[in-house]
Parts: sequence; C-alpha cells; structure tokens
Amino acid sequence: MALEIDDSARERIIDVLAAEPAGKRVRVSVQGGGCSGYQYGFDLDDQTGEDDIVIAVTPPGSPRNYEVVVDVMSMTFLDGATLRYTQQDWDSRFTVDNPNAQSTCGCGSSFSV
Repeated sequence: MALEIDDSARERIIDVLAAEPAGKRVRVSVQGGGCSGYQYGFDLDDQTGEDDIVIAVTPPGSPRNYEVVVDVMSMTFLDGATLRYTQQDWDSRFTVDNPNAQSTCGCGSSFSV
C-alpha cells in the first residue's frame, strides 16, 4: 500500500513539523462523514500505533526525521493516492488526488467510494 507525497506537500509538512517539538508527525486519516460519505483528516500526532504505516519525508542531510503516519484502515482508501499542498489566493490546504474516489464534494475534502 502506498500514499505518494508530492514535493509541495513534503515541503509544507517539513515546515509545519520544524516548528513543532521533535517526535511530532503529520497524521493523515479517512473518517466517516463529510458531504460525500468520507472525509480526509490531517492532524499532528506524537503517537504511532502498531497498525500505522510510517512515510518518511526527511530531506537528505537533515538531522531530524519528519514523518507522515497513516493507519491501515485509512490506507485502504488512500492506496495509490497523492497528497498535495495547494495555495491559491487566500486558500491554502492539503488535497488528495484519490483514484479510489468515485465522487468528491466541491471543496475536495470529502469523497465516496
């Protein structure tokens, strides 16, 4: 199972985590709810569960590890998806290009399968 993290998301994740204490990670999840059935979640977390998949985003030569964690259940919805960070006018956010989604809401934060 794989979630791809593009350069824009990688840079933003590193910026966010650099301002946090060591050991913080970005957690990407899928939860029930949202206007299309499921919604993406993005949180800071300092815990890693037994079923978490850890994705390193550490730049070469960095003295600190930067990571994204995704639980296995969420990864079943995110397998093959790409995490991006977009900035446009006053709006900036993480987005997910998800080939598993059959439909999405207008803002892109929820989807159905």
